[in-house]
Amino acid sequence: MRARALPALALLGVGAAVVLAGCSSSTAAEPATDPDAPITFATTPLGDDPTAENPIEAFAGLVEAETGRAVEIVDVPDYTAVVEALRNHHVDIGFMSGFPSALAVNTGEVDSLVAWPGNDEPVSTCLVLDGSPLRTLEDITPETVVAFADPASSSGYFMPVAMLHEAGLEKDADYTATFSGGHDMSFVALKEGQVDVACTSTIMPTMAGTGNGMFPFEVGETRSIGESASMPVAVTVLADQDIAADKRELLLEALPNVFTEDNAEALGAMMEAMQGTEPVLEPGDEIFQPFVDIAAIADVDISDLG
Repeated sequence: MRARALPALALLGVGAAVVLAGCSSSTAAEPATDPDAPITFATTPLGDDPTAENPIEAFAGLVEAETGRAVEIVDVPDYTAVVEALRNHHVDIGFMSGFPSALAVNTGEVDSLVAWPGNDEPVSTCLVLDGSPLRTLEDITPETVVAFADPASSSGYFMPVAMLHEAGLEKDADYTATFSGGHDMSFVALKEGQVDVACTSTIMPTMAGTGNGMFPFEVGETRSIGESASMPVAVTVLADQDIAADKRELLLEALPNVFTEDNAEALGAMMEAMQGTEPVLEPGDEIFQPFVDIAAIADVDISDLG
C-alpha cells in the first residue's frame, strides 16, 4: 500500500542535513500494541519508468510475505526527510545509504536496525558526455559546473566530494557545485548541457541502453573521469527508536531473508546497493565513525549531532 507523501517534509531544503540535528521531536510515539498494525516505510522516489518493476513495491511485498504485516509506503522528497520522519515517529523504518544513516544515528534518536558493509569497490563516479573536453579530474576548472544529487546522498555527494578533494579540488573554489535534487535529475541536466559533470553512484552507468528512466543514456554516450573510494557501510535499514518491539523482532528476522539472491531481480537497485555483503544486525555506532572524517571534507560535522 502506498501512502501519501508527508507534506511538511517537503519543506526540507539543502541545509536540512545539518539543521535537523537541532530539531528534536518533543513527543515520543507510543509503541503500537495492535498485532496487525502495518509497518510504515519512508522512501525517496526511485524513478518514474512505468514499464519497470518498482523495487520499492517489490520490497514492500516481500516484507509483507515474511512478516505477515501490511507495509505502507510513505513517499518523501529526499534522504533528510526520511531521517526527520523517523525522528518524529511518522514511520517505522527507512532505507538509507551510509552517510545519511551516520547522520541519523549520531542524533541519538534513530536506530540502525540492519547494516550492510561496503565491499571495498568504488561507490561513486563523476560522468561527462562522451564529447566533453574534460578527460580527467585535472581538467576541471572553477568554471566547471558539477552536479550532485542530494546534500545528504552518499554516492551522489559525500563520496564524490571526497574524491574531488583528494584530487586537490575544493567545492566552490576549484569547481562550481550545484544540487540537482536527485541522481536522475543530474543526468537530465548533463544531457541538456546545463552542467558539465554529474557525480553519481557507480550503479547508474550500468543502466545505459536498458531504457531505464533513471539513466537516460545509451552505451557510450557518457564516460567517467574519476571514481571514489569505497564506503565502510553501503546501506542500512533505520528504525524509529519507538518502534513496537514485535515489529522490531519481525523485521530483524525478515530483512536478511528479503535481501537474498532469489529476490535480486525484483529488488533491482535496492539489492545492488547491498554490494553483496552480509548484513549486520543492530550494529553499534562505531561502524559509522569513518563517515565523520569524510563528511568533514564536505563541511558537514556529524560527530556531535544530537
